[in-house]
Amino acid sequence: MTKETKIVAGILAGAALGAAVALILSTDKGDDIKGSVTDWLCDLLDSSKDKISDLSDSVKETISKVRA
Repeated sequence: MTKETKIVAGILAGAALGAAVALILSTDKGDDIKGSVTDWLCDLLDSSKDKISDLSDSVKETISKVRA
């Protein structure tokens, strides 16, 4: 990615995070939204762990093939 692309991505990520925080803090149903966001983040972390594990296994297999 170019420097400009990283800056734009950072700004968009910050704006999305700010909007989420504002939404959570400004609603009466903040607990419901907090629960939904928490569930979403847990699902995201679980899927990330699975993908990293799969990638790690793939790298280990590739290294073992190269060494053989």
